Amino acid sequence: MFKWNKKGLIFSPNGYSEWMYSHAQCPFTLDFGDYIRVYFSTREAYKDGMSRAHGGWVDLDKDNLKKVIRIADQPMVELGGRGEFDEFGSMPNSIVQIGDEYFLYYCGWTRAASVPYCWEIGLASGNDARTFKKIGKGPIIGPTMDEPYLHACPQVYKIGENDWHMFYLSGQCWLQGEEKMESQYLIVHATSKDGFHWNRDPRPIIEPKVEYESQTSAAIIKLDDMYHMFFCYRYGLDFRNTLGRGYAMGYAYSKDLFEWTRDDSKVGIGVSESGWDSKMIAYPHVTQIGNKYYMFYCGNDFGKEGFGYAELEY
Repeated sequence: MFKWNKKGLIFSPNGYSEWMYSHAQCPFTLDFGDYIRVYFSTREAYKDGMSRAHGGWVDLDKDNLKKVIRIADQPMVELGGRGEFDEFGSMPNSIVQIGDEYFLYYCGWTRAASVPYCWEIGLASGNDARTFKKIGKGPIIGPTMDEPYLHACPQVYKIGENDWHMFYLSGQCWLQGEEKMESQYLIVHATSKDGFHWNRDPRPIIEPKVEYESQTSAAIIKLDDMYHMFFCYRYGLDFRNTLGRGYAMGYAYSKDLFEWTRDDSKVGIGVSESGWDSKMIAYPHVTQIGNKYYMFYCGNDFGKEGFGYAELEY
């Protein structure tokens, strides 16, 4: 069983800029030696009930992860043009470094009529790990006959020379909520030899346990010849304002990255009694810094209050 020691909230935009106004969602990290860069998705101020999402980042002092030393001064990727899959949002989720180039895997947002949004997975590249340019106008993971709905939150892992793995959410259906349509999605797995062309398996890899369960953010580490996945899940309906139905942390393990066994009793972290992560806990990212493992994650309202972290004790 794992045990995570919560260290508290690190960063919340709180109206920091016009484009980084609210939310620090889906954090993930890169280690630059004397500092840690945490990437996240942020949002503009709402206008007419709608908002656009951008990718941002902050740099943290490696010796004091609560100390923010730099904040991005511009969005990571320009939004797409009219009618493109990322016209209304670009949510960064993973970066893989190959030589001097950084490849960013992100979720593009667009708006729809019968449902609130569409998500697809895009790819961008850059040399400074600050800003990135899209590889092309379309997504690298989009609708197919077997996966006709949403695709988002790609967690990409390069293992060895030509062994790439992507874990992402794949939409299962749309549900009629009290105020609007709500999406249901589960984690699926794709493999690649180059990071560009992906062989997709539409079969969900984590067995659901609650009604119309939605899953996302597959944070994977390898310890003692076993892969350990921390992810978040929620109920399909009544999850926004109903305590106990919003995002919670789940856990699964695997020997080969393909077949997973779920055992949430070992996750070792949950909501707090009060404060910024007392209603939900979501979007985990687990990384090693020095000889310790840390989980960066979001709390209430899907990251509206920012992200914090916890240290692994085991």
